[in-house]
Amino acid sequence: MQKETGISTPPIAEARPHVVVSPNGSRTDDYFWLRDDTRSNPQVLAYLEEENAYASAMLAHVKPLEDTIYGEIVGRIKQDDSSVPYRKRGFWYYTRYQEGGEYPLYARRKGSLDTAEQVMLDGNELATGADFFEIGSMAVAPGERLLAYTEDRIGRRQYTLRFRNLDTGEMLPDAIGQVDPSVVWTADGHSVLYAEKHPETLLPYRVRRHVLGTPVSADTLVYELKDLSLYLSVDHTKDERYLLIVGSGHDATEVRYARAADPGLEFRLMLAKEDGHEYYPDHFDGRWIIRSNWQAPNFRVVEVPVGSEGDRGAWRDVIPHRGDASVEDLSVFTRFMAVNERSGGLLKVRIHPWAGGEETFISSDEPTFVAELGANFELETDLVRYTYTSLTTPRSTYDHDVRSGRKTLLKREPVLGRFDPADYATEYRWATARDGAQVPVSIVYRKGIRPDGSAPLLQYGYGAYGLSMDPVFSSARLSLLDRGFVYAIAHVRGGQEMGRRWYEGGKLLNKWNSFTDFIDVTRFLVREGYADPERVFASGGSAGGLLMGAVANAAPGDYRGIVTHVPFVDVVTSMLDEDLPLTTLEYVEWGDPRREACYRYMLSYSPYDNVSAQAYPAMLVITGLWDSQVQYFEPAKWVAKLRRLKTDGNPLLFRTNMEAGHGGKSGRFQRYREVAEEYVFLLAQSGITV
Repeated sequence: MQKETGISTPPIAEARPHVVVSPNGSRTDDYFWLRDDTRSNPQVLAYLEEENAYASAMLAHVKPLEDTIYGEIVGRIKQDDSSVPYRKRGFWYYTRYQEGGEYPLYARRKGSLDTAEQVMLDGNELATGADFFEIGSMAVAPGERLLAYTEDRIGRRQYTLRFRNLDTGEMLPDAIGQVDPSVVWTADGHSVLYAEKHPETLLPYRVRRHVLGTPVSADTLVYELKDLSLYLSVDHTKDERYLLIVGSGHDATEVRYARAADPGLEFRLMLAKEDGHEYYPDHFDGRWIIRSNWQAPNFRVVEVPVGSEGDRGAWRDVIPHRGDASVEDLSVFTRFMAVNERSGGLLKVRIHPWAGGEETFISSDEPTFVAELGANFELETDLVRYTYTSLTTPRSTYDHDVRSGRKTLLKREPVLGRFDPADYATEYRWATARDGAQVPVSIVYRKGIRPDGSAPLLQYGYGAYGLSMDPVFSSARLSLLDRGFVYAIAHVRGGQEMGRRWYEGGKLLNKWNSFTDFIDVTRFLVREGYADPERVFASGGSAGGLLMGAVANAAPGDYRGIVTHVPFVDVVTSMLDEDLPLTTLEYVEWGDPRREACYRYMLSYSPYDNVSAQAYPAMLVITGLWDSQVQYFEPAKWVAKLRRLKTDGNPLLFRTNMEAGHGGKSGRFQRYREVAEEYVFLLAQSGITV
């Protein structure tokens, strides 16, 4: 398979030419053999383990510093912490951790926080014997006696639906595998709807109804999705009057609804799928409240009586479209609506009274921040729960009283040790891209660092799917900031920080804008003195890993090192394979490579296809063997090709987590081992040894 090597010599994967055929031409892939869908091929597993051993050997000299950083990160965490309780149907729900516990306990109290605690699920107990464990979702049935929940024990997002009697603590024998995490109860509390996943593509494609106590084989087929560009899930409206079957893609939505109390569950189509039309309905007082981008790129909010939703002439604007602000989310209440709005690149909360009157915003004193709607499950209240954070402010949970305008801090995430937000500074700057676009940049550093071009910089980016990379606090990041690093988020095109056009400017045949924006932000920060040009580092994962791969090919000399997690780097080959999970969903984001224009454009930036004989930065590449989003073999092939062609002597380290998927390790503290390894790699490359 590979040459005999010592532990200090990188593994060299054997080149085995394989022809990848497409309607627009064939390509030779020397490392296609590293793909093993069963995850059992001895040669492939041996290669991955050798790469792991090599990475460990190359980082052995800084292992003491890694242990120190891990201790710092874990030492800032309050081990017996708990979440802020929220109220739903007369119960207060929360999660809490026990000292040393990797997973939370899910608990509730009836009526008051002074009543006895009922532990619904103990994550540590459920995770016993599992290398990976995750609770996908939980739903309590009407009547409050039964709990449905989904769990993943592999990391591949293939969930099992289970049930518990909350009165007795008994686990019910019903168990349904290969499902999406979403689950909803019917109004009678005797049955649930769930979305079944396809065994090969892993896409949810059938909604079934399960009656408790009956065989899974008898579950009724409620709906089957034929359109492979949509992802199927189930939901309910906030008032729980309607159940929803939601088909959602990256640029289109199709929703069906039925009364939760209807024994026959007759679902009705709300609006047929239209390319480019996304809509998200909720129900209140006999009418739909719909967030829609029909004739409104940045979304608007409309209302329409139930049954008339298909007549767009009956739609009435509640919040009209604006070109300078996008509507990201909403929550309905009896007397008002709370709206998450993004303007100037920042996420804010707006209050809209139903009876008219002045709209208000919840204020902030920081230049860059995130204010996000929280757990708001009740209609009849004047309190809006929201969370607030910034690059210097830990996640804080507030209740905002709409009548008085007062906001009450319920909790600020504790950071143990010598942490004072006043010791850190945050800035919000604008970098000019090469085509004149103004790219927002969020920056944080420890006060005392002078903008004289002497500090190491870690710049993060994503730039895909219209996902905004908000400036949130990280207590782990303090271990970098306290050692002199500047941290910056480049809000490149492909995200939606500046509205829908910002997203569209970085997708499909505009994808190169994401890459050049990132590079131009780097050069701006260097010019402005935020970074030592010899110690600039970049980081991104998944679609942000594509960003890292493209940047490494296009501007390797701008970066001392790159860290990338689960990187999507073999774009063309993966998008040609409809049997891979998510491929058909992704056409609207990257393009369909069966079309020549898309094929040629994707080929122009695909990191794997554009590796060349040049010097590359030092790299740490991290993946998960069980990843269902970006298959492990993409970064494996990329690293193998880089090893063969790159002309530099910089380290190239490849770490495969053999028990995890797209999100890495599952435990509360386990995941910080990976963070500590990433940080020590950056510090070593920047010359910082303590």
